[in-house]
Amino acid sequence: VKNIKQAEFGRREIEIAEQEMPALMALRKRAQGEKPLAGAKIVGCTHITAQTAVLMETLGALGAQCRWAACNIYSTLNEVAAALAESGFPVFAWKGESEDDFWWCIDRCVNVEGWQPNMILDDGGDLTHWIYKKYPNMFKKIKGIVEESVTGVHRLYQLSKAGKLCVPAMNVNDSVTKQKFDNLYCCRESILDGLKRTTDMMFGGKQVVVCGYGEVGKGCCAALKAMGSIVYVTEIDPICALQACMDGFRLVKLNEVIRQVDIVITCTGNKNVVTREHLDRMKNSCIVCNMGHSNTEIDVASLRTPELTWERVRSQVDHVIWPDGKRIVLLAEGRLLNLSCSTVPTFVLSITATTQALALIELYNAPEGRYKQDVYLLPKKMDEYVASLHLPTFDAHLTELTDEQAKYLGLNKNGPFKPNYYR
Repeated sequence: VKNIKQAEFGRREIEIAEQEMPALMALRKRAQGEKPLAGAKIVGCTHITAQTAVLMETLGALGAQCRWAACNIYSTLNEVAAALAESGFPVFAWKGESEDDFWWCIDRCVNVEGWQPNMILDDGGDLTHWIYKKYPNMFKKIKGIVEESVTGVHRLYQLSKAGKLCVPAMNVNDSVTKQKFDNLYCCRESILDGLKRTTDMMFGGKQVVVCGYGEVGKGCCAALKAMGSIVYVTEIDPICALQACMDGFRLVKLNEVIRQVDIVITCTGNKNVVTREHLDRMKNSCIVCNMGHSNTEIDVASLRTPELTWERVRSQVDHVIWPDGKRIVLLAEGRLLNLSCSTVPTFVLSITATTQALALIELYNAPEGRYKQDVYLLPKKMDEYVASLHLPTFDAHLTELTDEQAKYLGLNKNGPFKPNYYR
């Protein structure tokens, strides 16, 4: 870690996060008797923030041993990494790692004498990819993978299709509690925060194009529209495109608006959505940023050429200047804006982290044969359980079905209340 002396500050941040993560604290209480992860050796690769620390310490309280690395070179909070290291967690992460550092950290988590992981918790698939590439024999001992990002899940489905997935995997990203809350509500709150902190910009009247109208795109568009921005959307999927139109957004091709917009935001999970040609045509002072997990959506590599000048303006803000004096404002070098440039609301991460913990417990304790070498969604019952653990925070009271009503709907009074295909 960067500096172990910061551990005390990190500990305070973790304690503050605990206040906003009621479900994880509830899991800890329940686990005082039984330890559902006793014997689990979890190797993790996620954003190392105060919220992740609460998850890691909860996994520890449930009986697991953990080793951890960061899934993004900018999103680690150094003081939190120090606090975790201080309390005995092997952590390999600091803010501002180089690419080589990044893979070195992941390797140090996995390649260790006398410690063999039996569970993987991944965000983006880099850890899983590294083990496949360098230590494929490890999969003999691994009971399962829990993956929480669109990008990582995509990589798992590719492995599964190619017949190369040799352990069961839980797709947490598409569980309702992750998708609707972390992807939608979290981005709705953190997009404005990331842009404000880096650029001090005013949103009213600005023209913005949001590439992609999945859950992340929907959250970003809702926030910007509420602030008085004029929002355009690009989309490849006719269903999402129709939703954008119904929500009052103009559906366009990027080429049609690239000259006039003030901000370009990518939320697709794809690559080369914003190309050098687009960047060349942008107007002076256009702000360019990415809300997707990977740094592939904006072709940043094409900007590293001799005729363009890079000027670091403040942390995570670069001005890229063309020979004629035109400049664009690039945030976080095209990496994930909200985790690189601002913070993410703790409460929403409580929902995701609880889902991850339950997925780990489910895969770790599953009897032989329940899960094959494939990618699974979290059972709906667990999604409902995660949601119910968060309701007391709002002093919210659920209505219970009468026996007659339950019979009429053909449901168990305790759920699950919706079929698995319900979206």
